[in-house]
Amino acid sequence: MRVDFNVPLQDGAILDDRRILAALPTMNYLIEHGASIVLCSHLGRPKGKADPSLSLRPVYERLRELMEEPVHFASDCVGPLAEKAVSELKKGEILLLENTRFHAGETSNDPDFAAQLASLGEIFVNDAFGTAHRSHASNVGVAKHLPAVAGFLIEKELAFLGEALEDPEHPYIAILGGSKIADKIGVVTHLLERCDLLLVGGGIANSFLESKGLDLGASRSEPEVLRTAADLLARDGNRIKLPVDLVVADKFAEDAEHKIVDVDQVPEGWWSLDIGPQTIESFTAVLEGARTVVWNGPMGVYEFQAFSKGTIAIAHALAQGKGMKIVGGGSSADAVSLAGVEDQIDHVSTGGGASLRMLEGRPLPGVSVLLDKQAPLPVLDEEGNEKPS
Repeated sequence: MRVDFNVPLQDGAILDDRRILAALPTMNYLIEHGASIVLCSHLGRPKGKADPSLSLRPVYERLRELMEEPVHFASDCVGPLAEKAVSELKKGEILLLENTRFHAGETSNDPDFAAQLASLGEIFVNDAFGTAHRSHASNVGVAKHLPAVAGFLIEKELAFLGEALEDPEHPYIAILGGSKIADKIGVVTHLLERCDLLLVGGGIANSFLESKGLDLGASRSEPEVLRTAADLLARDGNRIKLPVDLVVADKFAEDAEHKIVDVDQVPEGWWSLDIGPQTIESFTAVLEGARTVVWNGPMGVYEFQAFSKGTIAIAHALAQGKGMKIVGGGSSADAVSLAGVEDQIDHVSTGGGASLRMLEGRPLPGVSVLLDKQAPLPVLDEEGNEKPS
């Protein structure tokens, strides 16, 4: 079972276990139906080499606390250590393999590495939506060797981000923020084909505002996308709502001097770090009547308390809405948690990159291999030969 246990760690302690908790429904279902489970996941970016600071052992310790069934740990994900641990696994027990990215073959989707992983199981369950946009050995390569199905978490993600967005209730409002528009041009274009209004904040708004000829001081911008931003405004400007005021700072720092200015009054050398109160009021007023809202990306540098008001205000406005409310993972998921309104959102995605790709209308490699099965895979014996049906 491929899970996404890529949790934040500090000094070996798990700071947020939401991704672990999200995998439990599928795990419990498998245990109830007589399976033993071999779990594989990545953690961080160890670049194909073992890195003790990125070991999944803290996750193993947390799983032992959460599960009634015995949980074991293998200090490698392939090879003799993993094979021995799997051979000793009893019905109803759980084995967590060490970080798959300790091997370079994981991210390169190496066929041999994928085959080694696949040899540890009989059925492949993918419940790692957070890596569904990657073509890696543990989510795509393994599916070439085993019958491959989706877990409940991926099923839930597809239901909300896929089906709900293909036929949304209107008014359908999309909110986009974050630091880079270059990564989200496709998302903007795809959303504008479907939504009634697009609210834009964060660093993404900088490029739209600069494309209108405004000087945003030292604010981060992307000159290479200004023409595209201008074209989008020329074509769909009546459905793109931009900030009218900003919280600006004299430096990019938590203790910076800051003030509120109109978008055409940013002082030279100052940074735009949040949307202003007029923009907050305008955006939240729009959200009151929405029947579907999708949010991806913060309105500012919410990690700095002085510049978190816009993002927190959007989170609260979203929570108070009456329609379908979907948050697309990553920083937006952190924001609704920070605002204390996570339980008031219909769906908070576990995958920032994967949710963005879905919002862009592009297929997910980790899902495509599950859904495109035209016929059952052959059953192989221990030597890899096909067994007679």
